[in-house]
Amino acid sequence: MKVMLRRLAHSRSGDKGNTSNIAVIAYDPALYPLLRAALTEARVKQRFGAAMTGPVTRYAVDGLGVLNFVCEGALGGGVSRNLCLDNYGKTLAAAVLDIEIDVPEELCGLLR
Repeated sequence: MKVMLRRLAHSRSGDKGNTSNIAVIAYDPALYPLLRAALTEARVKQRFGAAMTGPVTRYAVDGLGVLNFVCEGALGGGVSRNLCLDNYGKTLAAAVLDIEIDVPEELCGLLR
């Protein structure tokens, strides 16, 4: 079944200069391997298209069930240099949750 990432995980974010940090945290440890397999650097970068001009680096924190994405060139030059409020780090963390993930039937009972 295809579902939005928000049914499997929640997110947190921060920003510094022109770099956004997005952490995706699995709601249940059993969902984390699925997130790790499906949520790649390329998939996150694709979600934001041309708005994200730099590389995306993923760090897996397996013990906590967290994927941390460092997204460079993600904030239109940085918070203090951009007049657009919509692409700050917190908005990016919410937007990443719109990515669709294929969930096997045996894990559907863990969705929110």
